[in-house]
Amino acid sequence: MHISDKTFLAMVEMHESISPENLKDLQVEGESSRQPLQTLAIKKRLISDKQLTRLFSEYANIPYIEIDPKEISIDAVNILPEYIARQYNSIVFRIDETGLVHLAMEDPDDVEALSFIQKQVGSNTKVYVCTRENISNAIDSVYSTDVDKELGEIINDQGDKDENEIIREEDVSEDSPIAKTVNLLLEYAVRSGASDIHIEPRENYIQLRYRIDGILKETNQLPKNIANALVSRVKILANLKIDERRVPQDGRIKIRLGGRKFAFRVSTLPITDGEKVVMRVLNESSEALPLEKLGYWGKSLDTINNALTEPNGMVLVTGPTGSGKSTSLFSVLSKLNTPDVNISTIEDPVEYKIPGVNQTQTNNKAGMTFASGLRALLRQDPNIIMVGEIRDSETANLGVQAALTGHLVFSTLHTNNAATTLPRLLDMGIEPFLIASTAKAVIGQRLVRRLRHETRIKYIPTEEEKQTMIRLFNLRPGQTFAYIHELEKQAAAAGIGGDSPLATDENGINFLWKQNENDNDDGAHGGFKGRIGIYEVLGMSNELQRLITANATANEIQNQAIEEGMITMQTDGLIKALRGDTTLGEVMRATKE
Repeated sequence: MHISDKTFLAMVEMHESISPENLKDLQVEGESSRQPLQTLAIKKRLISDKQLTRLFSEYANIPYIEIDPKEISIDAVNILPEYIARQYNSIVFRIDETGLVHLAMEDPDDVEALSFIQKQVGSNTKVYVCTRENISNAIDSVYSTDVDKELGEIINDQGDKDENEIIREEDVSEDSPIAKTVNLLLEYAVRSGASDIHIEPRENYIQLRYRIDGILKETNQLPKNIANALVSRVKILANLKIDERRVPQDGRIKIRLGGRKFAFRVSTLPITDGEKVVMRVLNESSEALPLEKLGYWGKSLDTINNALTEPNGMVLVTGPTGSGKSTSLFSVLSKLNTPDVNISTIEDPVEYKIPGVNQTQTNNKAGMTFASGLRALLRQDPNIIMVGEIRDSETANLGVQAALTGHLVFSTLHTNNAATTLPRLLDMGIEPFLIASTAKAVIGQRLVRRLRHETRIKYIPTEEEKQTMIRLFNLRPGQTFAYIHELEKQAAAAGIGGDSPLATDENGINFLWKQNENDNDDGAHGGFKGRIGIYEVLGMSNELQRLITANATANEIQNQAIEEGMITMQTDGLIKALRGDTTLGEVMRATKE
């Protein structure tokens, strides 16, 4: 919804939704940046999109509504074609007994859009205003695709083609069955919340798999005779060479769906049965979430926030591929991104685009490596530098030197936990005293599947399970369940688990949570939907600095950090399981090493 600055000021002043001081600062920045006040206010989190929509509803005297997809009438939906609903971000959700059409729109002030829709559904219409996200989710839900059925219809059109038949231009053109198949696969990935699509040729068929909430699941099998045409269509969209099948290739596809922009990072790889394609799904319309929303709380959050106030030093994020490191850095950089700070990055590849940040992508063929890119960034007068990954001694040394010369440096490494990161830097040839003086915080993290609060189930743990938890989560002597209870209370106060009841008391654990495996509503998968991070944040203290300069082992560093109050990933996961955000099984799966 576009709201003019004049209307925006009238709305927020009428309800005093933003303080006069913040409003004045907003106007000054709006004049200098030439950005709408509405955009700046939401970006700075002075007001939410939902609050703004409610204010507009009252100001314009248009009723506000929150749509529950389960209550939408299918008969009502069908009178407005999907492409029109998506184009104008509008949905007909009910037709009452008098024939009155109930229409929700993101921007009911768009007279042209309203007029066009009324030509489709009739003028006997009652219009409501609704948030963009709510309408997009409703559209995705009610116009959801029966993938098996549509794929079957498309594949039947292919007939009995020979697998080795030469691919003609019309076979992969925009309106060909193969093009429709690829579009369907991309749309299904977005709607199901998948992070990756795997198109894998086997001896007699093509296996389609989607990684959803971190778990790889097979969804369909396609006939082998369309393999070459399918891969060629993907290559055309990603601007790759369709006649080159002997070497790996990388590209990118961009689409718009439900008013949001998505990019698919495409990678092809020759295997014994053909060419395998993997596409990573990136939501380019997503905004950085605050660290609290990612699952940071308590001492971990305090340690990070303290490190971000430092004028220089290194903040490192560690974990395996797909553990959410880039998302954490995206949130941190967005938090630090102000007009008076120059932030520059060197990444491989650029996954999240941040307005106002100078982002550079590596290109090894052209000689643009992390090391050479970092050297160039240091000549660009940066305040804050982000290096996508420290892979070698040269990059590590340059990062340390940048931190020593007045820059705040962020980067990632592949180590098992926070404590092993520091010896890893020693292995790269960094002097111990340099590590001790530059490292401000090290974050270790994993991702676990998030339980659906609406359908999760309580159960009473056995004594054996309790003893297993004590062993698995390394509760030290003196750290009884009273210690866990205190941590759970702190997490609850920080908003972890929402309004879930406390699962513990001073004497022990009263219940745990598990998933309802029969829950597959609303895009959920066996009682889970989405993921949440579990973290450990190692801050630097005098004692830790002494240990590092003395070439201490990772275990010694870990034990000292715990002594100083660091919450390990396992313990953080345990607390989130107690709060009902995940399960013990998920935490054990993610941290089993």
